[in-house]
Amino acid sequence: MTRKLETHPVIPAKEDEISPQASPKAALAFLSHVAQLLFLNGQTTQRTVVATCRLAKALNFGIEVFPRWGELTVRLWDQDGTHDIAAPVAPTNVDMGKVSAIMKMIDGLDPRGFKPATAQVMLQEALNRVATVSMARFIIMTAAGAAALGVIFGASDPLGMILIAGSAGLGAALRRRLMRVSQSPLLPPFAAALLAGIIGAVATDLHVSSPQRLIAVCPCMVLVPGPHLLNGALDLARTQISLGLARVTYASVIILMICAGLLLGLAMGGDSLTVSGDSSYVPLLYDVIAAGVAVAAYGTFFSMAWRMLPAPVAIGMLAHAVRWFIVVGAGYSVEVGAFMACFIVSVLVTPIADRLRLPFAGIAFASVVSLIPGVFLFRMGGGLLALVTLGAKAPSGLLQAVVADGATAFVVVLAMAFGLIIPKLCIDHFRHGHGA
Repeated sequence: MTRKLETHPVIPAKEDEISPQASPKAALAFLSHVAQLLFLNGQTTQRTVVATCRLAKALNFGIEVFPRWGELTVRLWDQDGTHDIAAPVAPTNVDMGKVSAIMKMIDGLDPRGFKPATAQVMLQEALNRVATVSMARFIIMTAAGAAALGVIFGASDPLGMILIAGSAGLGAALRRRLMRVSQSPLLPPFAAALLAGIIGAVATDLHVSSPQRLIAVCPCMVLVPGPHLLNGALDLARTQISLGLARVTYASVIILMICAGLLLGLAMGGDSLTVSGDSSYVPLLYDVIAAGVAVAAYGTFFSMAWRMLPAPVAIGMLAHAVRWFIVVGAGYSVEVGAFMACFIVSVLVTPIADRLRLPFAGIAFASVVSLIPGVFLFRMGGGLLALVTLGAKAPSGLLQAVVADGATAFVVVLAMAFGLIIPKLCIDHFRHGHGA
């Protein structure tokens, strides 16, 4: 292939170092397989390239890697010329267990006597040791995470909390089932959001007290594809424009499907989301503990082993404490609080992610998930639907409320992105000499 869509670091091999024992075809197949696994399961683009180049250097080959949405091309060269392989793959998954296992395998390689056949066995053994998150853990932690978000956003009614947890748990079981029978990445979040909307509408009919319709919204907030947004923002920051836009677009489509499912479910029950209202803040202790539970839940979604959870949980709790003091204690805006909390998270998570061989986007987003302005996004969607439905009969303040919710959500997300990306890029630059 001759097409180069992105520019990445190249680690060439000296001609006198090229091993005649390593078959270019076998080496190329192995290197492509490793790059696909990292790219598919949530590793950052740059770290995927660097890890693949390290493997190629151990095999005494020069290599270039060209990742783009839907295809990953690996070009290898030796004394006989160049060899290309292109594989169809899109970075739609987040499996931190697999990424960690592969990165640990790469870090533990001994270049002496290293061959593709041996490495393939090592790779398979590493993947076999990765435990799959059980259905029970997935359902329980999803329910706990949604209930924790309910606490953070002001839900206090016991029946409302039970309905939030139950709705999220049923949605998790439905998602797992759909993942097994459908290849569509959009159907599971849409179906779970639809179920949450229906349960939220029923709760309204039962007059269950919960501010801002949290019974419907909180189970949907655990569906937000944060790592894809963050990886896309990192790609854009590194001027990998096409891939970054593709990642952000993919995440945006999932969010759109979540909004559509939620609003449709509410409409089926004769209900809708209200637009802007006053934000409520819970006491610091409740806020911090709930944040820790939410982080642990998202670690489960991203297939983190239990032993990997303490670090992101502690960082997430610290981030929420910082945000609480900035917003509630000092009286600054939620945007400033989100930026400062994410800045601290990035400073702490970047070296920890390197040490644990975990993808930065997954562990960082898990630590700040409770800061995502999902309530504002969903209320904006409900307001837009009300504007379309009511037309000229819409209240005079509805448009302003929709704009306020949308602007708040956009600015908070932007503040979070800058807070997470800037420290990482700076730390990577000074530690490695390149973005990794």
